[in-house]
Amino acid sequence: QVQLVESGGGLVQAGDSLRLSCAASGPSFSRPGMAWFRQVPGKERELVAAISGTGFTTYYTDSVKGRFTISRDNAKNTVFLQMNSLKPEDTAVYYCAVSRFPGVTRTSGDYDYWGQGTQVTVSS
Repeated sequence: QVQLVESGGGLVQAGDSLRLSCAASGPSFSRPGMAWFRQVPGKERELVAAISGTGFTTYYTDSVKGRFTISRDNAKNTVFLQMNSLKPEDTAVYYCAVSRFPGVTRTSGDYDYWGQGTQVTVSS
């Protein structure tokens, strides 16, 4: 069973930066694809960014391109989301997820393990 522990959320002002971290642990954790999703009340969970097991391939939703960067440290089984130039519309609960595939996948159903979520609030 893979366990995910997220950290780094908080309350910031528009234009500020935050860095989210997600540490994964478990007896069978290899190098699967990982991703960050976000969700606001009343809306579906949205894929923000994804990264392959090697870290060589990434995906970003259009609204965060140029502002967010996903990366991973496989030696520490940790994935990061660097968020710059934050906007009020980035306010959401952010979830880390682990895919059953080694590459990048955009389908939430392809992710088997989820973190507890960390709140990001951006004030205007």
